[in-house]
Amino acid sequence: MALPKNNTLFYSDEELLQMIKVSSSKEQAYKYIMNTHQERIYWVIRKIVMTHEDTDDVIQNTFIKAFRSIENFEGRSSIYVWLHRIAINEAISFKNKNSKHTRIIPIDQANAESSASSYDTEDSELIIQKLEKAIEVLPEKQKAVFLMRYYEEMPYEQMSQKLSTSVGALKASYHHAIKKIEEMITR
Repeated sequence: MALPKNNTLFYSDEELLQMIKVSSSKEQAYKYIMNTHQERIYWVIRKIVMTHEDTDDVIQNTFIKAFRSIENFEGRSSIYVWLHRIAINEAISFKNKNSKHTRIIPIDQANAESSASSYDTEDSELIIQKLEKAIEVLPEKQKAVFLMRYYEEMPYEQMSQKLSTSVGALKASYHHAIKKIEEMITR
């Protein structure tokens, strides 16, 4: 089966996983996965790392990591949800790694205007770090629901189809995730 240039051929996750097991169709499956999910994964990452250049680096790392471990993918979620989770983790790791190298200028070395902006930056960074830590410790289902709803603004009905879960259960998971995150951020 050749992958058409206009990507009109549809493969299910199960078919893709079978193609990956066969060396002659492995590359085709990888291309299909990238063509199908790359743009959405790009925007998930971009909302976290903020620049195009950094997003390109993180998306490349995301797909490398995914393709190195795809043979261990158990299929408990869709390939997209799995990629989404890897992308979020890679973006958060990237932000954490790069925030350690950020230098904060002491107040006595900056003028009043720049020190006010340093405070805003420090407060924002602290909140982002707390949010990232809170997201990391959520149970996997709550984390996936939170990320899809909060970062992608995905409707519950669409999540329900992707995760094969009822809308009510997804709303409950999102509500519990929000409560846990609020508790951790306000500590």
